[in-house]
Amino acid sequence: MCELFFDPGLDIKATESPMGFIYGPDIFGPQVENRKLNDISKSLLDPNCEGPEIVYSIAMDVGKKNHRELLNSMHLLYGVVTYAAGKLGTEPIRSQGHIHKVSPFSNWSTPEVYEIWSGEAIIYIQEYAEDNPGRCFAVYAKPGDVVVVPPYWTHATISANPNKPLTFGAWCDREYGFVYDGVRKHKGIAWYPVFNEFDEIQWVANPCYQSSKLICKLPSDYTDLGIKKNKSIYDTFEENPDTFLFVPSPQLRKEYWINFIP
Repeated sequence: MCELFFDPGLDIKATESPMGFIYGPDIFGPQVENRKLNDISKSLLDPNCEGPEIVYSIAMDVGKKNHRELLNSMHLLYGVVTYAAGKLGTEPIRSQGHIHKVSPFSNWSTPEVYEIWSGEAIIYIQEYAEDNPGRCFAVYAKPGDVVVVPPYWTHATISANPNKPLTFGAWCDREYGFVYDGVRKHKGIAWYPVFNEFDEIQWVANPCYQSSKLICKLPSDYTDLGIKKNKSIYDTFEENPDTFLFVPSPQLRKEYWINFIP
């Protein structure tokens, strides 16, 4: 069993062997989907690296049973993910990177609201999956931290500590979908994370993109979105469900996304 260092407001426990989740009696959720090394290897700095066969397990659409109808009516979905401990060669355990597809509900690529439960995360985001990646950020997050990914941005989730599994939850649009084309065309994201000899993350520019600058930072303050520090995003939803209407309907906060800093 993986120990959670932040209470997400849901009776869910992450497991390591096999990787997945155990749901409490008042929680609904699916069987996990596993992402294997072969699924993401082409987006790594070293596509032939060795690492865990199952890189991470994901369960999309979990929540309290008494919220199921409300979540459906709001077009809102909560997902949970747990990463293996270890490394992918010299690289950290991570996702390959994607953009959210344009949702037929809003006709927008939708944002995502991450919350770290255990481990150490870096939410990497870049404006575009084109030759010019635009602004690039690496947002370092620990248990209890929230990171918002804005609409249309490419992003990847990285485990910054090879000795600990990473577990997190996220609010998503119910008709979520992932677009990988731009990332795969460029053999990954614009900046590759790599461990140095002290297991610290270093960043290597991906030569398939034009030159860019990487800004490493802590998460921004999202109180303007109704997100409160030291309160889980599920508890916030339970208290005021309308807080997260901007996830399936990002056009409601279209001014907020201009010059967004995560």
